[in-house]
Amino acid sequence: MSKIRAAITGIYGYIPEDILTNKALETLVDTNEEWIKARTGIEERHILRDPEKATSFMATEAVQGLLKKTGLSPLDIDLLICASVTPDYFFPDTGTLICYNIGAKNAFAYDIQAACSGFLFSATTGAKFIESGAYKNVIVVGADKMSSITDYTDRSTCILFGDAAGAILLQPNEQGFGLQDSWMRVDGVGAEFLHMKGGGSKNPPTHETVDKKWHYLFQDGKPVFKAAVKGMAEAVNEILKRNNLSPDDIRFVVPHQANLRIIQAVADYLKFPMDRVMVNIQKYGNTTSATIPLCLWEWEDQLKPGDKVILTSFGGGYTWGASLWTWAY
Repeated sequence: MSKIRAAITGIYGYIPEDILTNKALETLVDTNEEWIKARTGIEERHILRDPEKATSFMATEAVQGLLKKTGLSPLDIDLLICASVTPDYFFPDTGTLICYNIGAKNAFAYDIQAACSGFLFSATTGAKFIESGAYKNVIVVGADKMSSITDYTDRSTCILFGDAAGAILLQPNEQGFGLQDSWMRVDGVGAEFLHMKGGGSKNPPTHETVDKKWHYLFQDGKPVFKAAVKGMAEAVNEILKRNNLSPDDIRFVVPHQANLRIIQAVADYLKFPMDRVMVNIQKYGNTTSATIPLCLWEWEDQLKPGDKVILTSFGGGYTWGASLWTWAY
């Protein structure tokens, strides 16, 4: 009997309509559009401005688009995993809200929080439910309303982040397509450099935590930059070695879109030409859990069955890793 693998059989994304340009940021903080582009590669980012709409709204839009595209009924979904650092609530989980919104009455759902590595970790986790033979239709969605935890008076972070969602459908495959390998790691040494200090059980919400701006994300850019390059390069290199592959065997590397200079440094280290590295950070900024599925969505028509694709990410924690997929369609 052939080995059951979890193949990506559909993908869809959602981008809010409102655009925040570098020029517009000049009116909010002491910065300029050319400096932002030179330091990050970002030219604009999309923002979900409606205060009544949260992460589950964007995720629901992405999942509904995915269902329509693949012809799958909500009742056929076995499991939905949502990766996010900006859930609607601590509880109930955002995955449950998405299932309610789309009418997935036969599914169970939960959230995974691994910062910018959330989608990568969730896709691997979802794939294991398929490989086990227990489930046939698993949806993994990465969605973040980063504008809800961004301090638009902090010029070092407000230039980086945008809002978006992206979803994939995982289904069984016995022809060798799908997830081939994954390598993931965490290291809590990075907690001090990238975090949101307030809101959890360590620092519950108070007037003091709000006044101190502890409910916004904090990032110390230099150590995060170095660790991100090292982590993603290490992860991709490990995947290549474990599978006896060279860069020439890989159709695309799909890195987390944190900073163009990080992406370029990783590509240079691995000797991957940039025309085989997916980059759309200039349009969307860092959408955290949504970056990788948005890239796959945009490059979908350039992929064909049998193409080898490596996904790689790095995020707060620190969290990082890579996974090797053989494209199925």
